[in-house]
Amino acid sequence: MYFKTADVGGLKVFYREAGEPSKPTIVLLHGFPTSSYQFHDLIPLLADRFHVIAPDYPGMGFSDAPAAAVLRPTFDDVSGVINTFISQTAPGPIMLYLHDIGGPIGMRIATAHPERIAGLIFQNFTIAVEGWNPDRLKVYKRLGGPETPETLAETEQFATVERGMFLHKKGARQPDALNPDHWAMDAYAFSIPANRVFMSRLFMNITMNIPLYPEWVAYLKDRQPKTLIVWGRNDPLILPPGAEAVKQAVPTADLRYFDGGHFVLDEYAGEIAEAIIETFSR
Repeated sequence: MYFKTADVGGLKVFYREAGEPSKPTIVLLHGFPTSSYQFHDLIPLLADRFHVIAPDYPGMGFSDAPAAAVLRPTFDDVSGVINTFISQTAPGPIMLYLHDIGGPIGMRIATAHPERIAGLIFQNFTIAVEGWNPDRLKVYKRLGGPETPETLAETEQFATVERGMFLHKKGARQPDALNPDHWAMDAYAFSIPANRVFMSRLFMNITMNIPLYPEWVAYLKDRQPKTLIVWGRNDPLILPPGAEAVKQAVPTADLRYFDGGHFVLDEYAGEIAEAIIETFSR
């Protein structure tokens, strides 16, 4: 595995890369509040058969945290950066791994450039309101209103090591056996004030994705991309109806549930790697 940085419009984007560029490319798009580190177990398992790239979004992981005057902390603008990054590092057809906030980023790219998409992998990312825990969605909608010092301070509590521990452990098959490196690595980014503010403001923009759900569903129904759904069924945030919504849009999709939570790769990287290889390689 190689650890690199790309210059995207003056922003430093950190990424992990493995496998031969001549092989089919999978771009791994991480969730919140984490980074490409969440794929550190998966990447080596795919590298023999695929060219694998996993970027950190602006303001997350080891990438630059730009000021709002340089890059707005919105899904539209962050998706633009990641789209440019992909064009620079993987100009051919790609498969996208969509997890959590990586889903809205990836679906913007897929709908804008459908000719480049060779396949999609959904992991605990919803294209339907029914896929959300309704109690959590109420909180996100409230925090998504006009920013005030109070709402920003409250939202910053989602970018903490305690929040990371909760999301890794809640619903996990063996939470006490998880590697603490998962949330310890993320704590580095939280410790940088500019990162924490950018992450929080991006999080406040999350409900702006909901109006795009019909467009994403229409894209899936029309294009019928080769699709794999791998899902931690005990996720406290994004529920199994989210997986069923994708299956309904793409009936040929392979849907596999796992006894895990939001970060199901923590415990099932081997099984998910095998599912990816079966779907996109064999």
